[in-house]
Amino acid sequence: MNFSDDLSAGRGKELPEPGAAVTKPKRGMKKGYYVRGVFVAEGSELDLELKAEFASSRSVAKEESTELQKLGEQLLILSAAQIAKLDLPEKLVDAVAEAKRITNFEGKRRQMQYIGKLMRKVEPEPIRAAVESARTGSASDTLALHRAEQWRDDLIANDDALPRWIAEFPATDTAGDDSYDLQQLRALIRQARKDLLAGKPGEAPRQGRAYREVFQLVRGVLRAGMDETEAADGGGDDGDEDDAA
Repeated sequence: MNFSDDLSAGRGKELPEPGAAVTKPKRGMKKGYYVRGVFVAEGSELDLELKAEFASSRSVAKEESTELQKLGEQLLILSAAQIAKLDLPEKLVDAVAEAKRITNFEGKRRQMQYIGKLMRKVEPEPIRAAVESARTGSASDTLALHRAEQWRDDLIANDDALPRWIAEFPATDTAGDDSYDLQQLRALIRQARKDLLAGKPGEAPRQGRAYREVFQLVRGVLRAGMDETEAADGGGDDGDEDDAA
């Protein structure tokens, strides 16, 4: 497609159909070009309209291309399993996998440009949804991790933290993902405190095995509580639908 074809494509201004009689420029007329058989003089009103429209369409196309490349870059945060669920073209899947392996800046930049080119051939909405879901899940995991760290530090540092923990997360006698041994937790806290006091003056506090096990226990209880909450929310929605039915 040449420049005159680009200018005439999709215009609101009516132009002759291809194959129509060609309008010859009159003698002495300025330089110009033909669009569907119509001579457009350079600098004329039609010429300015056509060129403005062409520039606008190119700008829109460039913005869309840039947006697709940025979306393609977000594919790198997805795991191989998440990418497989999107049913993407094999070339795009391989290009993303290769981009994850490239460490050279210039090489990565060129690979991302290639991914942006491949992105023009796929439906972007499922990818946007997958990326957003991954980001939401990652943020939730980070929040849960910080909460577990706060509880661990509080339990080891403060005597009043354990009663607060028990009140919020009562120990159960039945085996299950949300159960824990209260006596074990007490013993781990005592040992973690001893480990912290065992260090020499001026040295960084010692964080031994008990310190890590307190964190693991706390994180397990918090995670089980989150799973139960999500299950309850889902069950509540089903119940509402049943009632409505």
